[in-house]
Amino acid sequence: MKLDGIKVLDLSAFLPGPHMTMMMADHGADVIMVEPANGTGEPTREIGQRTADGVTVWFRNIGRGKRSVALNLKDPADHALFMDLAKDADVVVEAFRPGVVKRLGVDYDAVRAINPGVVYCSISAFGQSGAYAHKPAHDMTVQALAGLVDLNRGLTDGKPASPNMPVADMAASLMALSGVLMALLRRTQTGKGDYVDLSMFDAALAWTPNVTGPVFAEDRHPPVKDMRSFGGSAMYHIYETADAGFLVLGGSEIKFAENLLTALGRPDLLPFARQQPGPAQEPLRTFFKQTFAMRSLAEWREFLRGVDCCWAPVRSLKDAFDDPFVAERGMVLTDGDGYRHIGVPIRFTDEPAQPRFDLPAFGDKSARWGRA
Repeated sequence: MKLDGIKVLDLSAFLPGPHMTMMMADHGADVIMVEPANGTGEPTREIGQRTADGVTVWFRNIGRGKRSVALNLKDPADHALFMDLAKDADVVVEAFRPGVVKRLGVDYDAVRAINPGVVYCSISAFGQSGAYAHKPAHDMTVQALAGLVDLNRGLTDGKPASPNMPVADMAASLMALSGVLMALLRRTQTGKGDYVDLSMFDAALAWTPNVTGPVFAEDRHPPVKDMRSFGGSAMYHIYETADAGFLVLGGSEIKFAENLLTALGRPDLLPFARQQPGPAQEPLRTFFKQTFAMRSLAEWREFLRGVDCCWAPVRSLKDAFDDPFVAERGMVLTDGDGYRHIGVPIRFTDEPAQPRFDLPAFGDKSARWGRA
């Protein structure tokens, strides 16, 4: 596998760091969770629904294939054990507030002193420097300050709603993986490690190129309800059907509008699809709203089956995972005990991932002895 021989010490918790290091484990890295010796360890061991074996689904999907050691880094003996593990680590990941690892004596400088080739990644809400660096935050706080919650405004009441996906967490996970892999690649050429300062806030902002136009071009707030991505485009919108179902039109290219309007017998409305998103497209949005409300979702499924346009039914997460296509893509994996796992999205032709479904028990001492 691509990351065979790479040793990772993961001091992080919850989602960004653990998800990132699980992806590394899926592709062969030896990941050691350094859990706090507090009796419970990684918080996600206790959060959310559990399967029949008592394991939370969250922990199953960030902890698989890893080893574990429980350490109190304030204890000299445990600190010494961590530093011993760090001597030959390729990657160290931490997600404390800035300054904590320095106080604990496990910061980049301390590890680099005994291991110059280490790639050390700090994931935090707002980065290691700047006015917000020490501000406590989780995903929604970061999304609010990054302007993303404001983009999630209801089309009817115009008020911001709680985001349903942890965008800042997951953007940070993927950005951290990219940064760590770039640093490892560069190390093959220079022999030197590096320090990655990964901010969830920075990662969230970096995911906004498609909605930043009004801000950078006109120095104004995005007019959310009129923007293409948020319902301003008739061909990029959610519509209710006669049976209280919903479908999405999700492609605003003119060719798709032409195909759909021709199938609906209204090619005369095509000029509205050529207008800028917002009020100019209201006649087309109104037509679609009235038209889709006339038939059931099942009927529209059948009608749209032969129409070349971007559309989809709105379905639940359960229905999505139950789709046979998800199994075809390997995005639901079942272990030997019959428990399901989210699959591996990074697919290689050579040396594909081989997820290991074993989960470390809290305080497992296997990490004390060599590589897996």
